Amino acid sequence: MNAILPPHWDPQLAADKVLANLVTVTSPVVKGAHDSDFVIVDGKAYIVYMANDVQPGEASTWPFVYNAMTIVDVATGELESTVTFAASEMKYQNASLPVGACFVPRIIEKDATTLRCFFASEDPEHRQSQTWYIDFNRVTRAFDWNIYQMLLETDAGLEPMQPVALHRHVAARGFARPLRSYGLYLVDSFKRIDGVVYAMMNNYPHGPSSLTVLNDQMNCLKVIGSQIYPTEPLLSETSFNKLPDGTLLAVSRQEGGSVNYMFSESRDGENWTPNEHRDTIVGGGCSKGTFDLFGGVYYLGWQDASQINGADRSIFNIDVSRDGANWERKYRFETERSFQYPVFRDWGGHVYVTVTQGGPSSCLKERIMFGRVE
Repeated sequence: MNAILPPHWDPQLAADKVLANLVTVTSPVVKGAHDSDFVIVDGKAYIVYMANDVQPGEASTWPFVYNAMTIVDVATGELESTVTFAASEMKYQNASLPVGACFVPRIIEKDATTLRCFFASEDPEHRQSQTWYIDFNRVTRAFDWNIYQMLLETDAGLEPMQPVALHRHVAARGFARPLRSYGLYLVDSFKRIDGVVYAMMNNYPHGPSSLTVLNDQMNCLKVIGSQIYPTEPLLSETSFNKLPDGTLLAVSRQEGGSVNYMFSESRDGENWTPNEHRDTIVGGGCSKGTFDLFGGVYYLGWQDASQINGADRSIFNIDVSRDGANWERKYRFETERSFQYPVFRDWGGHVYVTVTQGGPSSCLKERIMFGRVE
């Protein structure tokens, strides 16, 4: 095997250098923050995330959780502006949101001037959550302040993107767990592979993970295939990528059991092999992983179950590979502030990250950080 990393590479030292240069994205009034996403266009990072001004952490039952966008100048790390674009009972030009948390925002570059932001509005067990989208104009630096329901294409046709729509689809294929009214998120998005934009979607409380394709209008996700294996442990927050031989490889967070990550493969995105443990990840913890491809090198990120001075999610590893089979440890992030739910993007020949960190609260979900990895 041809090594990617130079001899005597120190993964922790490399990670420490990254940690030392991260900048805080969230404003001082924010008490809790989590689950960011971002794009970089023309030297500006557009970062979306969940936040609240009341207490550390996040929960879908907290109606005071809102979604914000912060613009950061990549070269200087300067925060240029922050705006809230989704909140409980927020009024727009064409609609108003109901009471409920705004959860798991995602962002994509729609065209030369437009960024599209997605978010779920939910009030668990009181109504079906709904995924919405809103557009941001980079030229005017303003949202258009209209929101629209995201659609889901299933066997039943086009429906509003709600948990009930996905549940009907997977239940017809043997999915046995009960319907939940919330938790339908774009957990791993968006990935452009062979000219197609994919997103891995899951209904967090009960599963399953489903591979979807985003249409050209970017207002509808078509379900291609789902991981439905009733006898397996409960899996969630799946990340995926395409290997050199064309196989899709997915890595999933495991709830309960050993909590170590599990792997599944597919040749067509529709039919997936039963999930299994692999020696690729040993000692993984219960948290969201990442699986990216930058410059012909795969980056597999996973939460280590080990802890630094008892801090939860305080170790995050990144392994690299050219073939998706032979891996080398490139980064080992160790910090009592936690390093959880990172998102990695490449731009201009470099890799950047947004990540949740915290302290001194026990949940360690208090701020979003941004910086260059390499």
